[in-house]
Amino acid sequence: MRFKVVCAYNGSKFCGWEKQLTGVSVQEEIEKALSKVFDEPISIYGSGRTDAGVHALGQVFHFDSNKKMCTRKLKTSLNSLLNEDIQIISIGRVSDTFHARYSATSKEYLYVFKQDKKDPFNHDNLYLCPYELDLEAMKTASKLFIGRHNFRNFTSKDEDEFNFVREITSIKFGVKDDINIVTFKGNGFMRYEVRYIVGTLLEVGKGRIDSSFIKERLKEDGERNIVSYKASPNGLYLKKVCY
Repeated sequence: MRFKVVCAYNGSKFCGWEKQLTGVSVQEEIEKALSKVFDEPISIYGSGRTDAGVHALGQVFHFDSNKKMCTRKLKTSLNSLLNEDIQIISIGRVSDTFHARYSATSKEYLYVFKQDKKDPFNHDNLYLCPYELDLEAMKTASKLFIGRHNFRNFTSKDEDEFNFVREITSIKFGVKDDINIVTFKGNGFMRYEVRYIVGTLLEVGKGRIDSSFIKERLKEDGERNIVSYKASPNGLYLKKVCY
């Protein structure tokens, strides 16, 4: 029996989603809780990994078990075992052909930042930018990333089965209570891709680079030259995975 689970977590205290040799991961904490409920070892498979400090509003994972379990009771049990930084949002049974990663058709990320030097209540949950930003310049520059591009200079991956080609379908800017929210939608994002893009857009906003820098880094020819601008992880959220 295969279960599909949607969860949310505050990534501030975790070394990331994926289990690692050092540090506490979200995956590890959920597997421990599931194994206790089912009284057997349970391994989970996520839609993708998030890095240390990155949050999720709608991370998806699946797992298998031969034991029958009421999904409503399972959700309650897991939430009672997991600490306050992880929440199980929904659980459902799915076909054994479903895969949290390979069945996904698109993903949506949020990057949240505030133009402020200090905020003791929100510093773990958003990026505090101590600079004045030209948001209109950032919005204009963001349009260069929309479409199908080779993002080899906007990811730290050593190699990629799709030659670093991904499609971003939309990038939208919004403001709520002086907090800036940038929404990214696309068919898939590689390691650090959103953070490199946001970091680059922030440099545009500061007036340090212009659109020509982005156009140059999106070229498919020449030597690979990964950008050095990477936004802080605490402003990044995996919002939704679509199937």
